[in-house]
Amino acid sequence: MTTNLQFDLTVDKAAKTVYITREFDADLSLVWDAFTKQELLDQWVAPKPWTSKTKHMNFEVGGSRFYAMVGPEGQEGWILQQYKSITPKTNFKLFNVFADKDENPQPPGSDWDYNFSEQGERTVVHISIYNDSLARMEKMIEMGFKEGFAMSLQNLDELLGTLSQR
Repeated sequence: MTTNLQFDLTVDKAAKTVYITREFDADLSLVWDAFTKQELLDQWVAPKPWTSKTKHMNFEVGGSRFYAMVGPEGQEGWILQQYKSITPKTNFKLFNVFADKDENPQPPGSDWDYNFSEQGERTVVHISIYNDSLARMEKMIEMGFKEGFAMSLQNLDELLGTLSQR
């Protein structure tokens, strides 16, 4: 796998938005699947030593994913994602909010917009995360979002490398 892949993460406090651009050394269909299929998401989305555990996922407009980030001591942080729009292989949008284990949302949340494109042999994913409040965005950043997300994307690189060899 290529090691010089683009990764940019910019925080725009005035816009209450985090912008992420990440390049992957894999074809678009494989990267799309990694972001949209439960069995693949659970393999990469949590930064090690944390893991991801999906309780349910229905990837369709109006559907949702309810999952936990599970820590090494068994602690759980639940997240509810509601899919707002899907354009296969190019874009999907979702509303993301922390929740309790019974699926009760803990607002405020954030709107995530994922865009996928092919650039030669690589796939580029642009993500914008608009937060309902500046306080929520700042809390997300303070909780180590940038480092955790970078680690999760490294997990994804490793998974894509394994899947590409099949």
